[in-house]
Formats: sequence, C-alpha cells, structure tokens
Amino acid sequence: MPKFDLPKFDRRSFLVGAAAATGGFSLGFNYMPDALAADATPEVNAWVVVKPDDTVVIRIARSEMGQGSLTGLAQMVAEELECDWSKVTWEYPTPGTNVARKRVWGNYNSTGSQSIRQSQEYVRKGGAIAREMLIQAAANEWKVPAGECTAANSVITHKGSRRKTTFGKVASAAGKLDPPKDVKLKDPKDWKLIGKPVKRLDTVDKLTGKQVYGIDIKLPGMVIAAIHDCPVNGGKLTSFDADKVKSMRGVKSVVRVSDSSVAVVADTFWNAKTALAALPKTWDLGENAKVSSATIADMLKEGLSADQAFVGNKTGDAPAALQGAAKKYEAVYSFPYLHHATMEPMNTTALYTADKCEVWCPTQNGEGALAAVAEAAGLPVDKCDVYKVHLGGGFGRRARTDYVTQAVKIAKEMPGTPVKLIWTREEDMTHCAYHPVTQCKMTGGFDAAGNLTALHMRISGQSILASLLPQALQNGMDPAVFQGLTPSAPEGNFGYTIPNVLIDHAMRNTHILAGFWRGVNLNHNAVYVESFMDELAKEAGQDPLEFRRKMLKPKHRAVLDAAAAKANYGKAPKGVFQGVAQIMGFGSYVAAVADVTVSPEGQLKILRIVGATDCGYAVNPAQIERQIAGSFVYGLTAMLYGECTVKDGAIEQTNFDSYNMMRIDEMPKVECIIMPSGGFWGGVGEPTIAVAAPAVLNAIFAATGKRIRDLPLMNHSLKSV
Repeated sequence: MPKFDLPKFDRRSFLVGAAAATGGFSLGFNYMPDALAADATPEVNAWVVVKPDDTVVIRIARSEMGQGSLTGLAQMVAEELECDWSKVTWEYPTPGTNVARKRVWGNYNSTGSQSIRQSQEYVRKGGAIAREMLIQAAANEWKVPAGECTAANSVITHKGSRRKTTFGKVASAAGKLDPPKDVKLKDPKDWKLIGKPVKRLDTVDKLTGKQVYGIDIKLPGMVIAAIHDCPVNGGKLTSFDADKVKSMRGVKSVVRVSDSSVAVVADTFWNAKTALAALPKTWDLGENAKVSSATIADMLKEGLSADQAFVGNKTGDAPAALQGAAKKYEAVYSFPYLHHATMEPMNTTALYTADKCEVWCPTQNGEGALAAVAEAAGLPVDKCDVYKVHLGGGFGRRARTDYVTQAVKIAKEMPGTPVKLIWTREEDMTHCAYHPVTQCKMTGGFDAAGNLTALHMRISGQSILASLLPQALQNGMDPAVFQGLTPSAPEGNFGYTIPNVLIDHAMRNTHILAGFWRGVNLNHNAVYVESFMDELAKEAGQDPLEFRRKMLKPKHRAVLDAAAAKANYGKAPKGVFQGVAQIMGFGSYVAAVADVTVSPEGQLKILRIVGATDCGYAVNPAQIERQIAGSFVYGLTAMLYGECTVKDGAIEQTNFDSYNMMRIDEMPKVECIIMPSGGFWGGVGEPTIAVAAPAVLNAIFAATGKRIRDLPLMNHSLKSV
C-alpha cells in the first residue's frame, strides 16, 4: 500500500500537551507497557530502556500482524545499540505518547511493506544514540574520555584499564545525559545482527497463549457490542424497534451508531449478537441496490475503449507503432473484488468519560486510529489514546478506522463503562473495502523480425484513493493504480524495455468501496502483464523465459534468472509444466517459477513454486522466507477461490462457506532465493504475492493450452476437451 500522510482534522488537530496521554487507567486494570508507566525504569532514550538486570526493552512503533517486522525493527536497534540479543524484549509506545513527545517515534503506519524500509534509518539512529549515551555514562563514572570506551554484548569496556561495566548499571545515569547531536551508523559490512536469521521475539507468547489480541481484551465491568450496518453501501437505517429486544437476556442498551447502523450492547457477545438478529429494523437501500456484478462488468467494459484515461507510463508513440505493426495481438483480462479475510474480525474496546477516551485495538495505523478516536469522542487528541495490540491479520484492512469510530460512538452512550465492539463474521465479510475490481485490455505490436515494438495497456476499474483518500488523487489521477508499471519509480518500475509503451487507466468507480488489499494493485497488474507476455511469446514463437530476458532491465532479469536456474527451468520431468513471472513492487524485485500438473479430468496440482527476491538489504532472511511462503498462500488462494460478487447492491459472500480458503494439501513446496544486492531497502511482505498467480496461470497454459484471463480459477474447467 502506498504511503500517505495522515488526514488532518481541522476541528481537533493533534495537540502536543505537557504530559503524555497515557495516564493511569481508572478501572484499576493497567494495560500500559511497563516501561512507559510512571514508576517504570528510566529510559535511556525514546527507543531504549535498560533495566538493572540488563534486560533491554526496545520500543516498536509499527504494528505486528504476523509479518515479523517487530523482530526486524528490534534487530536494527539492537545492532547499533550493541546489546545482548538474548536479553531483548519489546513494547508498543502509544500513539498518544508519540504525539505528546513531538512524534519522536515517527510514523506508526504499518502498510505497504514499509515498516522496516521506511523507518530503518531513524530506528538505527535511536540504537546508536542510546549506545553513545551508555558509553558516556560509563566514561563519566570512570573519569575517562568516552572515545576510549567501547560497547559490545551489553558490556562497556575501557580500552586502557580494561575496566568493564554493564548497560544495566549505567542506564539510569545515561538517561540523564543530553543525547549526541549526530551519530555515525555502521557500514553494512560490519553488521553482526542485521542479516541474521534470529528467532522472532513474539513466538513464545503466541505458542503459550500469553499473546493478547484485540478480541482477547478483558476489562472490569466490560460489556460487549454487536453491530449491523446497512447491507448496501450508501443505504440508510430508516427504523428499528429497541423495545422488542431490551428485555432479552443480558441486553444493556440499543444504540443508533450512525444513519446506517445500529448496535446492541449486552453482557456477552452471544447475547448481543442474538438480540441484534432479533431486532426489527428497516432499511432504505437506495439506488445502489440496482447494482450487480453484471452491471459493474458492463461499466468496466465500456472503459476499455473510452477516449479519456489517465496516463501512468508513456514512452514513444504506442498508438502509431501499433497502427504500423507487422503483427498485432490483443487480449482482455479481468480481476474480481477480493476480501481481506482476516482471521480476527474487526473489533475495538473503548472507554469514554467526559474528559478522556481510551481505546484498545488491533490497528495498522496507530495515529490514524488516535485521530478517529478524538473525532468520534469530541475530545482533544491529548485527552485520548490508543493501546495497540497484536493483529489477528491485517492485510491492509486494519489501516482503516471505521470499526474504531463505531466503538467510540457506542461507548459515548455508556460513559465510564468499557465497551468491546466485535463484528460478526457476516458483518466483516460484507462491510469491507475490497481489492478493486478491474478489467484490462492488452495490445502488443511486433515488427517483421518478431520483436515486440509496442504495448498498450488499458486498465478500466476502480480507484482505491477515490474510495478512501480522495485528497491524495493527483489532478484526478490515482497513482497507486500504476504499481509496477511506471517508467522509473523506486517503488516499482516497469521491467521491460519496449520502444513504444502506453499504460493508462479509465477510472470507473462503484458504490462498493475499493481498499488496500495486501499487495494492492500490483496483484492484478502482474497477472495482466505477465500473462500477456506469455501470450506474446507464443505469438512470436519464442520460449517465454527467453522472450522476457531480451527485454528485461538488469535487476528484473537477475531475479528471474535466479528463480529459473533453481527451478531447472526447461528441464521439468515428463508431465510437469512450468510457468514464469516477474515484477517489481514495494521497492523489491521479485520473480517466480511454478511447476504444475493437470490431470485429464482437469485436476490441478501445484507442485512447487520457486520465488526469488532482491530487497536490497535483508534484515532477517528466515523471516523473509516465511513471508515469501505466506504471500504465496495469499496469492494462490485468491487465484483459486477469491471472488466477491454483487447482487442487489450488496456483497453476496457472507462467511467462509462461500469465500473459500486454500487448504494445506493444496499448498505447493516453496523454495526461496534471497539475493539482496544492497544499496536500497525494499519490502518483503507483499511483492511476491503478485507473481504467484501469473506463474501458475502460465504453467496451466503450458499444460493444457487454455488461457485463463479472468479469475478465480474455480470458475473454469481445466478438463481436456
């Protein structure tokens, strides 16, 4: 997901108060991080707290949702700190504390595979500064120059006298010193911890059940809320009869949350859910109830030939080159709505009083959640705070704050009582911001020698920014549409050198919200480009790999070559067929080679996927391998089963019985190649999702001769004719 600035709220802008908004919790249950509490061990600096027993607490601003960035960020701080990794632990500083301390921890946004790459420099500086302060404190105690002292493994040594002390013994004194104005970061060749496959910091708590997720929060006197929003986006709640359910078991209150939603508050989730289902309510579905998947498809089809379109990449004169091409080839593809399908449905716990509002929630955007709390509570930001917990899945969905706003509005109706809002799975499935629906017409032109000389890629479909962040549009254009397709963007440039290129977007928006689904627009862009490159290779009578290699830029070609070599491309056993794909996204170069078999009855078996990635610097190779494998699960699930359809203006899929997930026995063997070339910081959580589907689709063609141009695969038969 691209990086965007936090929306500003003019009515209540972020105020930097004299004290942090993380004061005591009035119900006697303290969920604050230990080191941020009033009686905690003094910090060395904002990033590092060292306890007397040499335990090092590293503060992590970004959110952990399974991607491992918590451990990676801690590795980078610890690298510069020169501490004993076996004694490292962590905590989340709250967004309210960040605002009160002039955003000392920087950006809290954990989207777009940016947690490590966009904070790597300042978190490493945080560790380096803390190291210098600890060394200075020891030098002051010994009355020697700090330059004569070194730190390693949480021990400070004076070179001349060989005196030693530990971080824990000087931490209190170090925290009282002025930090150095500038520090020099290590040269990558001197890294000891960065680049090592250290174990994750949060694994033990997950295995033992100690790890708390948002849905686990329990506070004294807490009640539970369930909510129902209008099934059609844009519709209204016209009436409900609260008296019909107020006497039902456990019911505490019935709350109108917005002009389109109502909630029931009860003692348990089951009682709240049961009463909500029984609550008589009527809706005005509005004009959007006339929309269906078929009407959306017709609208997108019109955009494929529309005159007006936003241009994201233009080189040479593609229309003229196509007009004069010796041979022209065209194909039309489509990609459906997809749901994020997090294991943990949306939830938030809120405690509101007239002068304070506190929230506990899983969020990918702590500061965005804080702004939402302040806005919904009607309080200044310094009277609000958000206590982040681990996410039971994010995938971009929890960058939004709609569920946070709802919880605060309900809690306002019950001041002094903590209210936990939990969405049902049905509410979660039908009130998402979905991976955008698109169609794409690809047109290629060859010269007489069979060289590809022109490419026109017309995308017709939704804009995520128009749905969620219209202020980020650039003269009406959504730049995020062109992920992996722009001429030279460091986030993801188009890998092919073709003399004449035109890539444009006919924006066609519907009432169904489009959102930042893991991998965002790169996913369908890769399917379109890499599937079409296979089609063009066939038209040119060339091997798909060699056809690509002749046109690819060096780093793009390098990852594809590495994947092909490890997969023994072209040497598969009889009956095994291979497909390739490559793209650049989120700052990283990625490629994949898939091995598949397809039985005469049409049974697909994905045997293996070899994935290669050049992310510049690799912080934790073991975690990158897991991210690649996990991303293939996500990408292949979407390819096989992912589809949200629209009927009468509403999403039809309401639970996992109608929105299927990939099973363990369907998962291929994954082999990873991590080939960091240095000099840049790329993401690893999302890029490889994009190459999974096109690599498999191309392998399916090799096996069957059938081109799959619209997903999911479950809608197609692979049976031999």
